[in-house]
Amino acid sequence: MRTTVTLDPDVQLLLKKAIRERDASFKQVLNDGLRKGLGTSVAPGRKPFVQRTFDMGLPLVDLTKANSLAGELEDLERVAKMKLGR
Repeated sequence: MRTTVTLDPDVQLLLKKAIRERDASFKQVLNDGLRKGLGTSVAPGRKPFVQRTFDMGLPLVDLTKANSLAGELEDLERVAKMKLGR
């Protein structure tokens, strides 16, 4: 589709900078920016990245008190550093 767009001066500078940095065409940089800004960064014909996940089963330890355990370990580390004079 061909259209005329009036760019704000700051947007024009951003586009020129991106064109130089990426060594890409005005059209490519503009289309990529619009895709990203409008919610999709995947060009037509490309598959979107999907993070693979795995079921790790039930936890082997009780995680309900994980934050308090982490706090206790952090306190012990601070006490040890204070004893060393750091």
